[in-house]
Amino acid sequence: MSSITCCDERRGDSPKGFRARKFLLANPIRDSAVAWLCLCGRVSRGGAATGSTDRRTRTDASYSFSQRDSDAARFAYGRRDAGADAVLVRNFRSIFAWVGFGLSLVVLGGYANAILLAVLWAMYMSIVHIGQIWYGYGWEIQLLETGFLSIFLCPLLDGRPFPKCRPPILVIWLFRWLGFRIMVGAGLIKLRGDPCWRDLTCLYYHYETQPIPSPISRYLHFAPHWFHKSETAWNHFIELVAPWFSFGPRRARHVAGVLLVTFQIFLIISGNLSFLNYLTIIPFLACFDDTFLRRLLPGSLVKRAEQAAQESQPSRINNTIAIALSILVAYLSIAPVLNLVSGRQIMNTSFNRFDLVNTYGAFGAVGRERDEIIFEGTDDTIVTGDTRWKEYEFKAKPGDPNRRPPFVAPYQPRIDWQIWFAAMASPAEYPWTLHFVWKLLHNDRGTNNPFPDTPPHYIRARLYRYQFSPLGDKAWWKREVIGEWLPALSTDDAEFRRLLNAMDWLD
Repeated sequence: MSSITCCDERRGDSPKGFRARKFLLANPIRDSAVAWLCLCGRVSRGGAATGSTDRRTRTDASYSFSQRDSDAARFAYGRRDAGADAVLVRNFRSIFAWVGFGLSLVVLGGYANAILLAVLWAMYMSIVHIGQIWYGYGWEIQLLETGFLSIFLCPLLDGRPFPKCRPPILVIWLFRWLGFRIMVGAGLIKLRGDPCWRDLTCLYYHYETQPIPSPISRYLHFAPHWFHKSETAWNHFIELVAPWFSFGPRRARHVAGVLLVTFQIFLIISGNLSFLNYLTIIPFLACFDDTFLRRLLPGSLVKRAEQAAQESQPSRINNTIAIALSILVAYLSIAPVLNLVSGRQIMNTSFNRFDLVNTYGAFGAVGRERDEIIFEGTDDTIVTGDTRWKEYEFKAKPGDPNRRPPFVAPYQPRIDWQIWFAAMASPAEYPWTLHFVWKLLHNDRGTNNPFPDTPPHYIRARLYRYQFSPLGDKAWWKREVIGEWLPALSTDDAEFRRLLNAMDWLD
């Protein structure tokens, strides 16, 4: 036995129990991680955002549009390619996503080997790198790192749910290291960031101003301030103290695992943070072992795992690879660790092009007010003071004040998220919104279209300030107009067409 195995045995594991523990633990981690890998890649359409500008700003902005933004918008809304080429590109993207979805269902069924997991990891990495700002969220690289580690839990070829060789214990420890960096990075970025985290007042605002609130968010927003302060203090404990115990003795690991998992479940209920919290649960499964999991899993599965553990044999090749992987992760962890201890900590960043070992964090700053961009259209040929505008509704972002916020996670309506960011800036910083307006003017499919028969003549965007309505009110939101974010634009607007042509978006 390896020294790590003996170390675990001194905490009370028998050799038989230790082998069973690895089988019980490895399968949930492996299957969960890779199921997300391409199930999440299939989820990519969605809603809208905010900002404020005038026509002069919009004109000057043409000089600040970067090629990166141009490429990102092409990814989201299609290229300028004409005819058969454009259809071929769209079909390839769709086929690519569905192939990943199908392979991930195979893994979700319990059948996986290192080759299949490596294919899924490579497929999602290509999506993330091509997607740019649309796939620029921290959980994308977290999903890649999680999927990469999952490759090494499996034999090279044997794809059965209970293969003959044992999963390397070193990989289990690498999952614990991943969970530790996720939580400590999130905790430190808060203490170093917005002062409201230090005076325990951030949750006065967070539930209302988070990207996509859930129905529960309204009730939590109106909770007493003492409750918000207690929540914030508990958040600091979970993120900065509990992760250390994931490396401790069995009972300490179990307690830490329960705290870390239940914390993520609360976040899932309180908001719609995409698949982030579901994904973050996966490395915390490494805190548990057979003595814990056998109480939760079906008896037939536990019996089968114990039988497989007795019949399994250690794999010298897999263990050697795991040692090499651990050395690689240790080397690649130098930059993330230096970042964690730095006073200039950055979050959600990769220090290598394959996103193998990354640094994480969330909500280093919390907004005090919620601004929303509302896109509106009209079929009037001339805009006057009497023009009747119709609003575009999105899957998840606030729009109609009477509409209840949805539960959408782990689905991520990516355009709704991008509009949330855009509301804090101007069209010059989010030029893809111009291409989005162009698509709306042509009744592009996939939108909740208030003009089902003929396209609108004009589209504009206005900035509103939203607040939760008091509990008991029929409406979920109350709002007031702040001003114009985009002026009324039409397909006949020569300046609008010039900007689109400069970005290669005039299709």
